[in-house]
Amino acid sequence: MYRIMNADEAISLIRDGDCICVNSFVGIENPVELHEALYKRYQQTHSPKHLTIVSSAGFGVWDEDCAAEGYIRAGAVDRLICGHFGAMPSTKKIILENRFEAYNLPLGCISHAIRAQAGGIPGALSKVGLDIFVDPRREGPGINQISTDSSFVKIVQVDSEEFLYYKLPKITVAIIKGTAADPKGNISFDDMYMSGDALSICQAAKANNGIVIVQVDRLVDVPSRPRNAIIPGCLVDAIVVVEPEPKDEALTALTGSFEIRYEQWHEWVEKLESVSNGHKPRNTASLIIGERASRELRKEDIVNIGIGIPETISQFAKASGMLDHITLTVESGGIGGFPASGKVFGAMIGAASVYDMSNQFDLYNNGGLDICFMGALEVDRHGNVNAHRGPGAYAGIGGFANITAKTPTVVFCLTFNTKGLEVSKNESGVHIERNGSVPKFVSDVRSISFSARNAIANGQKVLYVTERCVFILTSRGLKLLEVYPGVDAQKDILDLLPFEIEV
Repeated sequence: MYRIMNADEAISLIRDGDCICVNSFVGIENPVELHEALYKRYQQTHSPKHLTIVSSAGFGVWDEDCAAEGYIRAGAVDRLICGHFGAMPSTKKIILENRFEAYNLPLGCISHAIRAQAGGIPGALSKVGLDIFVDPRREGPGINQISTDSSFVKIVQVDSEEFLYYKLPKITVAIIKGTAADPKGNISFDDMYMSGDALSICQAAKANNGIVIVQVDRLVDVPSRPRNAIIPGCLVDAIVVVEPEPKDEALTALTGSFEIRYEQWHEWVEKLESVSNGHKPRNTASLIIGERASRELRKEDIVNIGIGIPETISQFAKASGMLDHITLTVESGGIGGFPASGKVFGAMIGAASVYDMSNQFDLYNNGGLDICFMGALEVDRHGNVNAHRGPGAYAGIGGFANITAKTPTVVFCLTFNTKGLEVSKNESGVHIERNGSVPKFVSDVRSISFSARNAIANGQKVLYVTERCVFILTSRGLKLLEVYPGVDAQKDILDLLPFEIEV
């Protein structure tokens, strides 16, 4: 039977050595007050310690002095297993200092491994991850020098087919943020941007005789409608009520609490940017890439658009009218709306449906998307892509590996080089005024996020769209498919590549 507690009382239920699973998505829907109560307790008692924390998509709030960053820095955590670390600025730095073990697994594979544990199964099989960094025959999931645990990812054969087997430590504590608890302790998510893996996390904790702690905005007197009660009260041990700060109208719009018609999407995008200070003027190179990439869209496509340069695609799809005829999706579970970006990435404007994250990755893993547009840090002579690890920096793979593993058409959107690149465009075409000092096309990528060999075997169409040209993947590597008017193929492309390509 659940009890109403304050944050300190709820956190006192956590023991040394527990494995905590947090339901959040990059920077949204994080139970901040519970994290901060844990930090306060650790400062006072040096407990709970030796914690393992699991999160499909990460659990920061873009602030190194907020949420879990404090107790992670202080030493309460021995192991961290996440799909993405982007919203955790101090954590992703100290990971590379070997302060604790840290493992990066594809977001969807963590989600499915949680769901497997909820059903009493130790782990989950997946084709996703074969021949990329997480594959034990390459690097494995460990991020730093002390992360050598080989139990999280194994190669297995089933009916003569090769899979990766993803296994997580047994989850003993679930930490969840919901909207409201009714008189029976049922938890609804009406005012949340998503529900993520909430139910599976709670079921997994209970399967391991663990505890479930839920932070909600309020208690309600009227029982939830059965279909709206994402977590049944019988699974909940502690409910912590934390009255939220009032949301701006633009942020409230992302909860789906009122209808936003298609023709209003961009009006709400502008409102969101004004609230979050998230608007960054797009440079000419990004706009050239977005316009060319958007021409790959076809009517009735189900689409995923990544963050960064790919986000420019939506404005050109809208201008051409194609946005009327496609369905956009986002990893957290949203379908049929317009994905928000910046600090509220994972939320959607005008979503038609928002379901569990594991279900979204069922769609992605089975090739349910028609096309995806993703960014890239590096591309090599084979066509492999690194999108998760820069020099001295680590953001994590997120949903990238799941999204690109089986989607029939994969379009990578990246500049030819960076750091100082200057490009102009006029009636005569594209002009490279100055090349950047850091190449994006290299002989061998630092770490593999996307396997060209797998893509060829799967029959995927793979394009690499830049501000000066388009490459296509062939069985022999990259082929120069298209050179934009105004660009000198020899001087602006071939002479700058550190490897030979087919033209």
